[in-house]
Amino acid sequence: MTDAFLARDGVVADDQGVVQHAGNPLLEQRRLIQGRAVAPRADRAIIEVSGEDRLTWLDSITSQSVARLAPGESAELLVLDPQGRVEHAAGVVDDGSAAWLLVDRGDAEPLARWLTMMRFRSRVDIAVRDDLRVVGFVRGDDAERRATAAALRGGETPLVWADPWVAVQRGGWQYATVDAHPGAELPWAEAILDEEGAALLADLDVAGALAVEALRVASWRPRWANEADDRAIPHEADWLRSAVHLDKGCYRGQETVAKVHNLGHPPRRLVMLHLDGSDSVLPEKGDAVFAGEKEVGRITSAARHHELGPIALAIVSRRTAADETLEVDRDGQRVAAAQEVIVPADAGATAEVPRITRLSRRRQAEPPAR
Repeated sequence: MTDAFLARDGVVADDQGVVQHAGNPLLEQRRLIQGRAVAPRADRAIIEVSGEDRLTWLDSITSQSVARLAPGESAELLVLDPQGRVEHAAGVVDDGSAAWLLVDRGDAEPLARWLTMMRFRSRVDIAVRDDLRVVGFVRGDDAERRATAAALRGGETPLVWADPWVAVQRGGWQYATVDAHPGAELPWAEAILDEEGAALLADLDVAGALAVEALRVASWRPRWANEADDRAIPHEADWLRSAVHLDKGCYRGQETVAKVHNLGHPPRRLVMLHLDGSDSVLPEKGDAVFAGEKEVGRITSAARHHELGPIALAIVSRRTAADETLEVDRDGQRVAAAQEVIVPADAGATAEVPRITRLSRRRQAEPPAR
């Protein structure tokens, strides 16, 4: 994290240098949405993959189709184990000579090691770029203009990753059965900066991790550091929406992805919980979720949203009824939670299900023809 942000009045950071807030997390959420603030992301890291085989090589070993990724185009990919479980996740933007992977910091070294082991004879080089920084923002206003201008460039391409979660990507699939997906309301992006570029943004309003996480949870957006445990498969978090191409060639874990999607059901499902805020108790990652006296899942993320109040993402058993009243155990205190279904219990088994175009909140249904 650049000192230019940490030195700002009111900025509070944790021991790892991750800015948590700049005085008012709820106001910071609003400023992010308005495109007036940037979020220094010391909890994110960058892996540079260079070499002429980089895109075809990444295409062959990950869940996403990136072989023809154009300079400046963004995508998201997963690395799965042979049983289809999520091991690594990354955003990717290419500049014509290198592919830049944006990852949660705790996954940077493990992913870089795995990629290095998988090189074989491919003409690629892998490097964790600890000299660079990541700054997040919502696209559409001054923050985007300033961050894009300050971003590192590969040739003429500014290194800005546009989160594909805003829409179902080519080759993807959405299990959520809503017409207005909240992901469409958060056009998130992250710029890769050197120290000089980060300093150019230090006069903008700052938003911390508390604000970023609240917006992410409200948009139902899964994250490696939170939603990917040692059992997670992409179907459970609706990650096929943005990070899996169902029609590409073989890759590790592809058989499980296809089998669950076409013939089976994911054993667990992601839900958003609206929490009782009367006791001012906010759960933490790992807290147990109960239906009556039966434990049915675990909290993966929790936050206070500027409009929705206390909310959380949780992974629960597929058999948990969609209308079940749930409770979260926080240090022995039960917090009531209303369930909002993200991945329905009948997700999967789509071999005979036609694709249906989902509308976002930004597109109102046209009136029927008369």
